[in-house]
Amino acid sequence: MRLNGLDWTGIILTIIGGLNWGLIGLFNFNLVSFLFGDNTLLSRIVYILVGIGALILIYTSTKVSSRDDVTECR
Repeated sequence: MRLNGLDWTGIILTIIGGLNWGLIGLFNFNLVSFLFGDNTLLSRIVYILVGIGALILIYTSTKVSSRDDVTECR
């Protein structure tokens, strides 16, 4: 299955969110707040886009898992 632009957008946004959460967990450093300010409109937009990316990734994973022609490894 080839990924389209929407699929790649979801993957990239989810990676950005995951990296930010990793930085928060490891170093207590929020990169989004550092770059765009704490609870500013721009930081909220970034968080919303990451959430949308996660929804896109849920949709993409259901597309992949529901394919009829997926072959199982033996």
